[in-house]
Order: sequence, then C-alpha cells, then structure tokens
Amino acid sequence: MNLFSKHETRRRLIKGLPDSDLLPTLVSQWYQTPQGTAVLEAEKAIAAPIISRLFGYHILQVGPNEEISLIDDSPVGHKIIFAPSWRPGTRQAVADIEELPLATDSIDVVVVHHALDFTDDSHRLLREVTRVLRPGGHMLIIGFNPLSYWGFWRLFKRKIHIPWRGRFISKRRLSDWLQLLDLQVGSINYGLHFLPLKFSGLLGQAQKIEKLGKKFRSPIGGAYFILCVKQVAPITPIVPKWRPLRTPATVIPAAENVRAKIH
Repeated sequence: MNLFSKHETRRRLIKGLPDSDLLPTLVSQWYQTPQGTAVLEAEKAIAAPIISRLFGYHILQVGPNEEISLIDDSPVGHKIIFAPSWRPGTRQAVADIEELPLATDSIDVVVVHHALDFTDDSHRLLREVTRVLRPGGHMLIIGFNPLSYWGFWRLFKRKIHIPWRGRFISKRRLSDWLQLLDLQVGSINYGLHFLPLKFSGLLGQAQKIEKLGKKFRSPIGGAYFILCVKQVAPITPIVPKWRPLRTPATVIPAAENVRAKIH
C-alpha cells in the first residue's frame, strides 16, 4: 500500500466511510469479540423465527461481511450470499451488492443485515435489493437504531471502530424510503437492549436483558428488525367504451278491452 492509499484509507476511516477492502475484515474481527458475539447471538435469536416463516425458491442476504449468515436455517432451498470483495480464503462469489448480478424480480426473500449501515449510498443499495425482490416477496432489514443507548453511545465514540463507524439510519427515515419504493412494512421488532459496553459481567446478562426488552416491547433497542413486503402493482383492466346501439322504435299495441255483444 503506497502513501496515498494509506492516507486515503485513514481519511475514510475518520469520516466513517466504509472501505470495500478493509471493512469485511473489521466486521469479522468485531463479531469475534465478546461484544460482537453477544450482538450476533441477540440478532439471530430475533431474526431466526421471522426468517423461518418466509418461503420461496431463492433467498439472498446482503451485508458487509459474507462470513456472517442468518439464513442457514431458512426453509428456502437456494441461499445466496455474495462476498463484497475478494480476500484470501473467500469461498463465496464476489459481487458489488449495489449492482447485484441478479435478474429483476427473481428473489423471494432478501435479508439486509447491516448493509445499509455500512455503505456510501444506502438509498442506492435499498433500490437495488428492491429491484431483485419479486412482487409479493419479503425483505427483512436489520439496522442499528440511532434512538437507543447504542445510538447515544455512538456520539461519544471515535468513528474508526466497528460498529460506531456505521450510519445508524433512523427508522423514520428508512420508512420514508420504503414507502417510495412500494415496500409495505409488515412488522417491526427491536433487539440489543443491553448496554453497549464491553464488560464481561454485563455481556453475560445480555440474554436476560433481551428477554425483558422483548417482554415489554421496548422501542429503544440498539437494532431494529423491519419486515416488509414488495407490493404488487394493481392491474386495471381496460374496458372498451362501447357506443350504445340505438334501439329501433317499436309499436306496442295498446291493450283493448273488447266486449262482445250478444244479440
């Protein structure tokens, strides 16, 4: 890596912009930490029941790292996960998730696992995954919630570490995007109710705290799980405007009461 590329990478890290080569490694390393492991376990516990109810022929997961899979136990037979960039040991096909090599309306289920949090153009990515989703198909979006302890903690953290370099898109803003793309929200769940700290004692209580958050349906969890459906465009039948035919005038004889005289 030359001096310019080092400077460019440092600049992008400070700004919180993802680097396509470095980001997958950073995400993988974070998920191997005690905090990242607790986050992944909590997310899988919420996502698994939702994904298990979604059927079809093809399921696609997009995210910043192909090593993390939430769709292994999906009932959908054909599972697709692209690697965002090639690295030694990469086994998945490499593709730009903002320009997916998939046909339009070809995927039954799409799982967006923090992909919108770690991309330069979240709206472009959302348009692309919506393009490949078939009408009537389901999309599960998992993202960091800025209106939470995690979002508050991010304000005081340096943006060069995972997950704090993520975008943390608000649910309200995301809902506006979904509406523009004809994606109807079906359900919203929240997770990551435990504090975003690295103390092993607190992380050991993460599952108990998650159960309490689920019981009271707390909307301030560190992550949201938005399930939406791609609406089917209504087909309006074209009814020909027939010109009314003129009915020919007919003479209807009036009924007459005829009295016969008997002479």
